[in-house]
Amino acid sequence: DPELFAPAEDGSAGTRGPGFVIGYVGRLVPEKGVADLVEALALLPGEVRLRLVGDGGQRAELQARAAALGVAGRVEFVPGVSSTEVPGVLRGLDALALPSRTMPNWKEQFGRVLVEAMSCGVPVVGSSSGEIPHVIGDAGLVFPEGDVRALAQALRRLFEDGALRAELGRRGRARVLERYTQAAVAQRYYEIYRAMIACG
Repeated sequence: DPELFAPAEDGSAGTRGPGFVIGYVGRLVPEKGVADLVEALALLPGEVRLRLVGDGGQRAELQARAAALGVAGRVEFVPGVSSTEVPGVLRGLDALALPSRTMPNWKEQFGRVLVEAMSCGVPVVGSSSGEIPHVIGDAGLVFPEGDVRALAQALRRLFEDGALRAELGRRGRARVLERYTQAAVAQRYYEIYRAMIACG
């Protein structure tokens, strides 16, 4: 719903508080690559913070890894939120990351949170797993899955370049309105069926 998942009223993403907040919203499980995000944080300037929103069996491991890397004070763990709270959570981020990793029996099928963040005008970074690159298109940054340094470099670009953040935020919102609203999906199905009938 592009009206629910809408940019902040002032047109900006992020808390506008101290620091730069990278967010992840989803399950804390290995296939989502959240450990890579914690590792990447350790390669970024001290004013960059990480907000992990969600529940899962990997929480204790992630907390221990953050402590071992010396970034525990820069990582905020937030319990899972209701679907109605997600838009507000997303609007409180400067960027959203989905660093999913392909597993033998799993790969990222869609990454709905990417679309939700893009709809809110929040710039996104995603891995090359599954459908993520196709969902993001030219409206965000894609890095090779499992490459922590490449992930850190993508996040650093967003941290250092406000114009890039704003441009990707605009592109993301436009891409959602063009491709992912119910009306846009219905129109695409209509065009497919019309073409099938014409060929039949």
